[in-house]
Parts: sequence; structure tokens; C-alpha cells
Amino acid sequence: MTTSSSQSTTLWSDLLLRAMAELRELYNPLEDQLADSQREDFAHLFDGSAKLDEMLQQSAPNRHDLMNVLSAIRGYGEMLREDLATEHAELDSALTRLLKGIQAANSGGDTSEPASATQRTITTEPGFILAVDDLQENRELVARYLSRSGHIVVTAAGGEEALRSLDQADVDVVLLDLVMPDMDGREVLRRIKEHPEWRATPVIIISGRQDMDGIIECIEAGADDYLFKPFNPVLLQARIKAGIERKRWHDREQLYRQQLERNEKFIRATFGRYLSDEIVTDILERPEGLELGGDLRRVTIMMSDIRGFTSLSEQLEPAQVVSLINRYLAAMTDIIMAYHGTIDEFIGDAILAVFGAPQYRDDDADRATQCALEMQAAMEEINRLNREDGLPEITTGIALNTGDVIAGNIGSERRSKYGFVGHAMNVTSRIEDVTAGGEILIADSTLQSLNNQYRTGDSRELKVKGIDELLQVHQILESDQ
Repeated sequence: MTTSSSQSTTLWSDLLLRAMAELRELYNPLEDQLADSQREDFAHLFDGSAKLDEMLQQSAPNRHDLMNVLSAIRGYGEMLREDLATEHAELDSALTRLLKGIQAANSGGDTSEPASATQRTITTEPGFILAVDDLQENRELVARYLSRSGHIVVTAAGGEEALRSLDQADVDVVLLDLVMPDMDGREVLRRIKEHPEWRATPVIIISGRQDMDGIIECIEAGADDYLFKPFNPVLLQARIKAGIERKRWHDREQLYRQQLERNEKFIRATFGRYLSDEIVTDILERPEGLELGGDLRRVTIMMSDIRGFTSLSEQLEPAQVVSLINRYLAAMTDIIMAYHGTIDEFIGDAILAVFGAPQYRDDDADRATQCALEMQAAMEEINRLNREDGLPEITTGIALNTGDVIAGNIGSERRSKYGFVGHAMNVTSRIEDVTAGGEILIADSTLQSLNNQYRTGDSRELKVKGIDELLQVHQILESDQ
């Protein structure tokens, strides 16, 4: 030590030792009046004083060990002053001088620490704190001090034990010493910040080491704060409060994200069986779209129906009817969704689907037409399976029409569905009524909307019920592509 540092050490050590001797004299006649916890705190204080006296006899005491002892003395001194100051003025004076000595030791002889720095009260939400330190007396001090503020404190004597504790409990804040025999505190910090479930846990370094490079290294590695021993207890409380608040915000954010994921899974699982992926995605991305109402859309409408199904169903057992219709609807649904159609509803054996809502594409009419051709082609496999199961063969008629509809949520506040209304829907239904088995009829509006070329069959005009104008329809046979 230099002469200057030696003089500084003499100043604070003399102040400390005199204050400690005074405390011993005051303690003896008061011992029987004190609570068990207070007598225990005095015992720790005097034990720290003995260790300090021993260290000061050395020519160059280890600074890390010295700071640990001073931290213990300060911690127990603060708690005793908090408990006894109002009742024992002499004890308060002696404890105040003791704490000034600690301040001087930590600041090169300066005893001018503002009163507010140690007397402020920090109100914080109780948290789950993990204190990691290889010295038992340090762990006991932190646990004792923080428990007084309502915190739940668990301790670990080393890095491996700390990691096991993190694996077993949801920790709000970690107080971490750097110098430990089994695993360096920096390694513990690194593992915490690399772990996907722990990285958001605030880590406050509490160390007797004050080298700037080490501090920067810890901050860069993810430490949320760095406190020197002997730490200011009020400052520690403030840092813990900030850490708990950050952890709570993170936990709430995680909970919110998990809830969103659960909601998304529920929506997809629930509505994905009935709606296209586009509608489900639209609901997830635009929840305001769940409100009643709609907008005008240009769409291509498809209606498909099994020819003569009513008479067929009268000839079959109910279980056979269900088997037949489910096989048909399952196959048709897969094809329609593959072409990005929106299935509006199943009406018995009939299918109503729309191409162009909720998302418009310039090839809606072509996709609807290609979809219809594939649906008719799929009937060969469906009928093969029907024959194997002793069920009758079936044929379908498909109608396509392009026009304007209102697309949106239709119904009431209690029950609604994404659907379509408009004159074009009725027109499509009337065209479908006249289709023969295996036939695809498209309205002239759909033919004019096609980008690709298709081989057509008969074209004719229809006069149908409820429609004043003649309907020009065309038979689609296959694609020329």
C-alpha cells in the first residue's frame, strides 16, 4: 500500500473499530431486551468485526475478501439500525458511525454519503429472488435482508446449484457473485442469457471486484446491473424493484403471446374444417372483420349437386346415405380448397363455393372452371369406391356464374357466418337446377372472365323461374391448356 492508501485505511478502520467497540459496550446491558433475530444480527456483526480486525493485521489484505466482510457488517448494521434506532438513541449513533466507516472504506475515506441513500424506503412488489454466493454468511445476509421486504429468497453456493434452481423455479431476479470456486460468475451469466427460458431473467452482479473492464464484460454479456460490495441496501432494493418490473412485463408479454397462439390454434382447428385457409387467415389478421357487415365483391360462384340424390337416399339405409355423402363431400372439399375456393355451405348434397372472396385474384374464374373440371374427373374414383362398398354410382351437375355479391359476416351478434348475398347467387342456383349429371354449365359472364381457353360444347339460352332476363350459358368440356 502507498502512504496515502495506508492513511485512508487507518482512518476508516479506526472509525469502524471504535464504533464496533462502542456497540459491544451498549449491547451487553440490552441483550436480554432484544428479540432473537436482533441478537442473531449482533452476533453476525461482531463476527464480521473479528474477521475485519484479523484482515487489517495483514500487510495487504485481499480486497475481494475485505469487501465481503464489509458488506456483511454494513448489511447487519443497516437492519439493526432500522429495528432499534427509534428506541435506543445511543445504539443509533453508534450504528451510524459504523456505517460511515463502511462508507469511508468504500470511497477512499469519504464519509459524506447522503442520508437519503440509506434511509429511503423502496416499496416493491414481492419477488422470487435467487442469491448466488459461495460464502454462507453473504447468502444468509441477503436472504435475511430481502425477506424483510416480503421477497422469497432462495440461495445457491455455486454456479451449478444456481442453474439447477433456475431449472426448478420461475425466478424473478438473480443476484450473482463473480468469484466462485466451481463455476465463475461470468460463466453462470453466459448460460443464463443463452438459455431460451431464462434469458429474460434479470441478473444483478454483486461483487467486490471494481475493475472497469470486468464491469463492461458483464454488461456486454447481458447483466442488467452491477453493484459493488459493500452494497448500498436501498440501491439494491431499487435495482431489484426495476428487475422485478421488467420480469413481470416480460411474463405478461409471454402470456399474451401464448394466448394469441392458443387462439390461433383454436380458430384454425374450429373454422378450418368449414372455411378456406384464406378466410381463417383473414380472421386472424383482421379481427375487426368479425364484425357484422360486408362489402361488394366481384366473384365467381360455384354450385354443385348430386343428381337424383333424394330418390337414392330413400333406397339406402341411413348409415349408407351418410357414408356416400361424406365420401363425396370430403373429396370435393379437398379439390375446392386446393383451388383456393371458399366453401360457403353444404346444403344436403349440394355445395356452394365462391372464388374471389375474401381475397380477389385475377384468375378467379379460371380457377373455378379448373376446379369444376377436376371435381367431375374425381367422380370416377368416388364411384369406384362406391361400387366396392355396395353403394350406387352418383353423378353431379356443376354451375358457374360471375357477378357482384355482398361478402361479409351475415347474421346476428349471437350467431353469424362469413357468407354471400346478391342476385348473382340466385342466378347460379337457377343454372345449377338445369345441369345434367356430369355436366358443367357456365354463365356468359364467367366465359367472358376467363383468361385461358377451354373447349366448349352446347351454348343455349335459359328462361328460369324468378329471373326476368334470358340466361346465356355454355357447356365446358375440358381445358385447352
